[in-house]
Amino acid sequence: MRGRAVPVTDAIAIAPGEITLSYVRASGPGGQNVNKVATKAVARFNVARSESLPDTERARALRRLAGRLTREGELVLTCSLHREQRRNRTVVLERLGEVLAHAVRPPQRRKRTRPSRAAIARSRENKRHQSERKRARRPVLD
Repeated sequence: MRGRAVPVTDAIAIAPGEITLSYVRASGPGGQNVNKVATKAVARFNVARSESLPDTERARALRRLAGRLTREGELVLTCSLHREQRRNRTVVLERLGEVLAHAVRPPQRRKRTRPSRAAIARSRENKRHQSERKRARRPVLD
């Protein structure tokens, strides 16, 4: 593909040469146009062999996108929302950037939290209530 790099994050952009764009006939409304013009955009990006992705981000993307990749490690996205090839190409490239941005984002660190004093008190009160309820069900022994 010729053109501009596809931004993924502030530090990562996919080189245009790593994305293969092709066009096929789209289904759906469009009259005669749909039978003649290849407007559906298909973008292919090989995540496994990408030089634009740093090693850690590539490994993370391969793990997170495992269900969406081909056997060769290729991510395939399509767009046929619009009747114009140019608009579909723009949308599919934006979507590629968004999918990769989500895939390479580092996992959030878990913040350790403690229950509030009121939550602990409520829990104890509920336990006491349940205990009394069960004690009331027991048979009375004389």
